[in-house]
Amino acid sequence: MLVFLKENLVFLSVPKTGTTAYMEALAPRADMVVANPPELKHAPVYRYNRWFRPMFEKICSAEPELLAVVREPVSWLGSWYRFRQRPYLDGKPTSTKDISFDDFVREYCRGKPAAFANVGSQAKFVAPQPNGCKVSHLFRYEELEKLDAFLNARLGLEIQTPTSNVSARVSLQLAPKTEDILRRKKPEEFALYDGIK
Repeated sequence: MLVFLKENLVFLSVPKTGTTAYMEALAPRADMVVANPPELKHAPVYRYNRWFRPMFEKICSAEPELLAVVREPVSWLGSWYRFRQRPYLDGKPTSTKDISFDDFVREYCRGKPAAFANVGSQAKFVAPQPNGCKVSHLFRYEELEKLDAFLNARLGLEIQTPTSNVSARVSLQLAPKTEDILRRKKPEEFALYDGIK
């Protein structure tokens, strides 16, 4: 999470959407960088609303706008799948070693997925809160040039984001039936992505 108080902006860090590269590029310019622990670095709107928003309101008399990036759902799951193929996770319940991408996605669609497919939800991450706390600026991972243009205008800089935290390349072809299951079980993920203007 990156906080820019003068510009009244908080950049939320949705996992697996390239935000680590933006954190590295923008950290020197930010007023606050929340890089650890992961539960705070990747604080979703509901956690931001509970812990960070009251702090900014009481101490800074500010109500920053929220910015987030989301990824096309199959691509987002593919990034998680590849990330969990790392040798460091071999033998751990979160490893996807020896698991096909199809099986990973099918497990993700279950009510209570196994640890290796328990990766959360982009739709829940950015879900508006009852008190009105919500993401004001939502960008697609696949259109980062729009995010760059927004940040350049808002922060008054020319952003150059390095590539960071990239997982190994593996085939991510889903069987049509598996994609149908994903779309039926997780329609909110596709609705979120498709609804971005």
